[in-house]
Amino acid sequence: MPQQTIAEFQEEQEALNQMVMEYADLGIKRFFSLDSQTYRAGALPPKTKEMLGLVASLVLRCDDCIKYHIIRCHEEGVTSEELVEALGIGLVVGGSITIPHLRRAFRAWDEMQVDRES
Repeated sequence: MPQQTIAEFQEEQEALNQMVMEYADLGIKRFFSLDSQTYRAGALPPKTKEMLGLVASLVLRCDDCIKYHIIRCHEEGVTSEELVEALGIGLVVGGSITIPHLRRAFRAWDEMQVDRES
């Protein structure tokens, strides 16, 4: 299966989220709202919360979630050094089974860095 670019991922995610919302009942809408609210500024800034989401996603081995949080980390100004440390925690917690997902996380981050430099 060919790799999806960040732009393609975001386009697909937006289209599928719109489709979900067309079908969504109150429970689904509330869950989506709760998810959005969780990552807002509070005692922890959004940048930290996105890195926490990224680590959890790596441990859970969800590539879509990893890519989403990589994008959000980039948007929140996470540095490469911060990202490496966060992913290192995920690797220690999740073990070697997370390595394929770690590779794809760095590939997505690298794409975001190239886009930043353009």
